[in-house]
This record gives sequence, C-alpha cells and structure tokens, in this order.
Amino acid sequence: MMDNMMQFCGTQLPAIGQGTWYMGESTANRRQEVAALNAGIAQGLTLIDTAEMYADGGAEEVVGEAIRGKRDDVFLVSKVYPWNAGGKKLAAACEASLRRLGTETIDLYLLHWRGGFELAETVEGMQTLLAQGKIRHWGVSNLDLADMHELMKIDGGAGCAANQVLYHLASRGIEYDLLPWCQSHKIPVMAYCPLAQAGRLRRGLLADQTVQDIASAHRATAAQILLAWVIHHQGVMAIPKAATVAHVEENAAALNIALTAEDVSRLDNAFPAPGRKVALDVV
Repeated sequence: MMDNMMQFCGTQLPAIGQGTWYMGESTANRRQEVAALNAGIAQGLTLIDTAEMYADGGAEEVVGEAIRGKRDDVFLVSKVYPWNAGGKKLAAACEASLRRLGTETIDLYLLHWRGGFELAETVEGMQTLLAQGKIRHWGVSNLDLADMHELMKIDGGAGCAANQVLYHLASRGIEYDLLPWCQSHKIPVMAYCPLAQAGRLRRGLLADQTVQDIASAHRATAAQILLAWVIHHQGVMAIPKAATVAHVEENAAALNIALTAEDVSRLDNAFPAPGRKVALDVV
C-alpha cells in the first residue's frame, strides 16, 4: 500500500490525510467518528486535520479521543480563528486546543483565514508557541498569492510550513499562480474539500462521464479518481473527511491509483483550469 508519500514538515506522510469538518456536532455520532479516525490511522492515514472552529472544539475532542494512547503515531493539524490569532488570545486558543486534543504539542498550527490580527502579530505569536514547544510547525489557510508575498516580507514569515486551501477538479484557480509559487518555495499545499463541498457540485463531479469512465478503467470509484487527481500534483496533500470506516478505507485505497497521462489529459479537457487569475475559492 501507500505508493503516494510526500515530505510534509520534515515528516514522511501519505498524500491523503483525514479531515474532521462537521465531526463532533452530535454525541450520537461520536463513537462512529472515533472509529472512522482510528480506521484511518490503521490504514496509514496518519495526518489528522481539525480546527477550533469545527463544532466549537467538538471535533478536536473527537480527535483527542481517537488518538488516546497513539499520539506518537499521528501528525496533528489544528487551526486558530483569525480573531484569536495574536497576543494572549493566540496563547489561550492554543492551550484550549491542546486540552481538547489531550496532547502537549500540535504538529502543525494554522491561521484559519486572515482577519482580526496583522500577519506580523500572528507570526510573532506562532514563533512564541514554537519556542515554548506547544507547536512544532505553523502555517496558514485560505491565503492567496498576494497574502503569501506579504507574509514572506514579515520577519519570520518564511517559517510558514504549509498553506491549506480549497482545491478539487472543479476548482482549479490555484493552478494559475498560487500552486506554482508554493511548489517553487517548497511550501506544501493541503487541499480541503478535495471532493468538492457537498451538494450539486459534488454530485456533478461524481456523476461526470469522464470521471466515471476513468474510474471504471481503474476499477475504482469516482471519488477515488478525484482524490488521485488532487494528489498527483507535486507537493499537494488531500484531507477528505470520512465519518465511516468504509469511507476511510475507500479514501486510503485511492493512494494506490496511478493516473496515466491520458487520464490527466481527459480530466483537464473535461474540467479545464482557468487561464487567468481568479479569486481564491473559500468555503
């Protein structure tokens, strides 16, 4: 298994991790969500992404339960609200996340999106958390190229270890400038909603005839082809959410799919990347 590995923050990790958006919102689903995360860890999907925003900390609590006794086996990512991303608020938010996760260190701590504090104050706070051993790396989420240029001009800004953005076959705007820039600066991109957000767009992607035909040729599902497409890009990791064991196993199996050049060309023709700058997609 695990053909698709990548260097991520100095650690060798599979190019598919586990997202947790919408987890922790119902106690009735908790056991199933914990089981899904544990199944993912067993399948080698050892990067788990969460945030203080998700279910007001509920998702972090689910993750904390899932990794109890196996903290050293996982790479933990969490995110801070922009209005908590500076000064004493950043320190307090990180402490609260650590408490919910049941750990002493977060492997990668991200600014969830811009706003509330200047980037310079966020970077300063992240550096303090690093020095204290509360986090091992820091990064950003939902920052476009102009934001990244601004970040790089800040003292310590070059310490940014990752950028997490929306990216899937029907949302390819980052390929125009942000993705090439991140690749050239060796800043990994974490693709959230790699199967598109639930709704009409996702249904359209999964039902697309080209996607279906390629899936059939690989004896795979349409969702697996969409994941394989995301991670075939250099330096890109996908973090799909899976709330059931079966769904986790399906995601993990996508690591073994090697799309051919013809597959990629057909998908490019069916869902072409924009030929100009477009606004960064955010959900």
